[in-house]
Amino acid sequence: MWITVLIFAVAAIVGLTMALAVFQGRLPPIASAITHGVLAATGLVLLIVAVCHGAAGPARWALGFFLVAALGGLTLVLAYHARRKNLPANFVVGHATLAVIGLLLLLAGALHLI
Repeated sequence: MWITVLIFAVAAIVGLTMALAVFQGRLPPIASAITHGVLAATGLVLLIVAVCHGAAGPARWALGFFLVAALGGLTLVLAYHARRKNLPANFVVGHATLAVIGLLLLLAGALHLI
């Protein structure tokens, strides 16, 4: 589970750098978007495998939050970034909020806090 936490944490750091660009009115670099997407997708696949093999409640909740965040991320990529349109800051904040909740749930589960 710790590899999954680490992958999502790195994806979050890359996502933060992209969010900073959005808040400055710039389009995030495509390399960052690809890196963020690949890391998040990798973490998602690993989390799905863990849940299918009996991971506890927090991992299941984290998976739900990450799946919704992934749908938001796909929307941001396809509707805005791919068309070179500025990403809406409120949508970016919503995407990030869901993903951070998922990461915190996953981390709390890995640490056996909940």
